[in-house]
Amino acid sequence: MKIPNRHSLFWKLVASLAVFCFLLIGLYAQQRESLIQITSFISDADKDILRNYARQAELAWKEQGNGGLAAYLAMVRQKEQVWVEVVDEHGRTMDGLPLRGRERKRLNFMRELDWSVGRPQRNDNTTVFLPFADGLHRLVMELPWHMNPRRNLAALTNLLHIMPVALSLLLGLMLYRIFMTPLSRLGRKASLLGAGDLSARIGAPMVNRTDELGRLAATFDHMADRLENTIELQRTLLHNLSHELRTPLSRLRVLNDKTPDADMLRQRLGYEVEGMERLISNTLQLIWLETDTPDLPLEPVDVAMLWDIIRSDACFESGWDSGRIRCAVAPGDCLARANLSGLGQVLENILRNAIRHSPPDGIVTLSARRENGNWRIELRDRGPGVPQDKLEFIFLAFARLDQPRVGGNGFGLGLSIARRMMALQGGALWAENACPGLRVCLSLPAWRPAGVGRDAPADPDAGSALAATTS
Repeated sequence: MKIPNRHSLFWKLVASLAVFCFLLIGLYAQQRESLIQITSFISDADKDILRNYARQAELAWKEQGNGGLAAYLAMVRQKEQVWVEVVDEHGRTMDGLPLRGRERKRLNFMRELDWSVGRPQRNDNTTVFLPFADGLHRLVMELPWHMNPRRNLAALTNLLHIMPVALSLLLGLMLYRIFMTPLSRLGRKASLLGAGDLSARIGAPMVNRTDELGRLAATFDHMADRLENTIELQRTLLHNLSHELRTPLSRLRVLNDKTPDADMLRQRLGYEVEGMERLISNTLQLIWLETDTPDLPLEPVDVAMLWDIIRSDACFESGWDSGRIRCAVAPGDCLARANLSGLGQVLENILRNAIRHSPPDGIVTLSARRENGNWRIELRDRGPGVPQDKLEFIFLAFARLDQPRVGGNGFGLGLSIARRMMALQGGALWAENACPGLRVCLSLPAWRPAGVGRDAPADPDAGSALAATTS
């Protein structure tokens, strides 16, 4: 079993339960001791009443003799409904008669007022004695039940036993609230998301937590972001794709109505179908890159050799002279850690875009330089450039600033595909104005094999591999 990390809820629960048990045991011991004290000793008020009984009995005996004492004891018995008697130091009553049987046995368990009342003997209550002033006689009486501190012992004991249960329930409610509050929030946001509210997020402070609930919230927000981006992408692509498909279909319809030449119609039909196939292929590729996260194999790629092959293909397609597509990087100098096919597609899309927006005598140049542990690769054209506030806009799907020019039609998908492909390789892609022209910049990690302090040499068969990949 894997030990949870230090931010886990497991340790918080363990600490909470340990503290709770420690406090519960301490509180229980304290309350139990207090209960023993409360139920073991006669209260001060009751002691005063009992001492007053003794003083009045002694006073009645001194002033009225045995008859007055007997009358007073009868009054006490009637009032308290208990056994009471005055005895001398030998255990005999004031009449000189010894106590017998049960009364005699009471004397064996007499207690002073300050003593613990102890347990009742059989069916008898506690017996207490109060000495007279002469020290030879004492008032002995059964402790009245309403003065017995143990009269509420059962109820107090039950209350003491209920206390841990009540505190445990309170702890359970607190833990339930602690867990259910964020889970309820998560449930509400999930319901909103399921109902179509794509903006539903958990957000702070729950996402900022470092435990499992925080990771759950962050995962939910990430899922919601991916879902929102995917749905928005699908909506955008569906809208733009339908528009882009309607345009060539409308041209074909007009051409069919106005052009009786079958050869021209056939040629135009082939051209438009090729464009629609390219549009659908690029759209599907963009959807695949945006919705999935393919694991692209990374390897050392010689950027100069890859550019040479891409340049040959671009010259063939556009009719440009190879001297207009230049490379300022020597073979073997720029070895990047990338996916061969993916980087080739990125450079190809950027080059086609540069050719499309270049003037008739324009030039496109590839250069590269090291920046810390990365290669910064730049493609610069001599076109009109891009407004500063549109440098990010051009990387959106179907984003076009003007109508395509030399080199064929475009759909505004090339740079979107290129940026996503760079992200999958651990790189970045952005654009800068070069004045004149546009500079598209790529950043890729330099190839540095594990345990090697310098870049690895290029594969001698890299040229054939590049040609096979980009062909």
